[in-house]
Amino acid sequence: MSKSTHFGFKKVPEAEKARHVAGVFDSVAPRYDLMNDLMSGGLHRLWKRLAVERSGVRPGDRVLDVAGGTGDLARLLARRVTPLGEVVLTDINLSMLRLGRDRLLDEGLVLPVAQCDAEALPFPSGSFDCVTIGFGLRNVTRKDRALAEMARLLRPGGRLLILEFSHVSQLLQPLYDLYSFQVLPRLGKLIADDKASYRYLAESIRMHPGQEELKSMMEAAGLDQVDYLSLAGGVVAIHRGFRY
Repeated sequence: MSKSTHFGFKKVPEAEKARHVAGVFDSVAPRYDLMNDLMSGGLHRLWKRLAVERSGVRPGDRVLDVAGGTGDLARLLARRVTPLGEVVLTDINLSMLRLGRDRLLDEGLVLPVAQCDAEALPFPSGSFDCVTIGFGLRNVTRKDRALAEMARLLRPGGRLLILEFSHVSQLLQPLYDLYSFQVLPRLGKLIADDKASYRYLAESIRMHPGQEELKSMMEAAGLDQVDYLSLAGGVVAIHRGFRY
């Protein structure tokens, strides 16, 4: 009997989740950046800048951006490490990856781009100073495998940086639920003509590990000195771990 996993609040066979997630992002890709601005009031841009600050990347570093989507993190990282360093942009979804590549080219940034699965990254062990994943881990089927893969790619002293939605404080929970399940799907229908995908995105956040659980998962993947910074009352968190 095949294993099952969560796709939002639904249970689906593990082998089918990637296909379901691909359908979501194929649908939302054209309006992805606009919806991010509307959903967060532009705060996602600040969160991404804070994540890059905490990554500690420097000129000359080699960085892998996993599930990099439309290239927001890759662009910020490239400005810190180039021209001596390099940022590799990856995503499992070709629609998102093409948008990211084109946006970066429009800004004069020519970065290596690869379509690949976070659970099986096609790079040699110990080949990056930093690996980042922003708002992508919750969509991965086997998060433990993805974390182990990202840890494997780090050089000694390298760090993994995860920016992801997390668990909000109890005080904010009622208002957050109202926004997530009432406002957000309607906004998705109005702007992207896709209510179902944005309901899935809200559900996927609820099924993602909280701050302490994700910290433990990173430690189990072989990372040390794991810490996290909660932002906006726990709406998002930035986790960081090192490989020694």
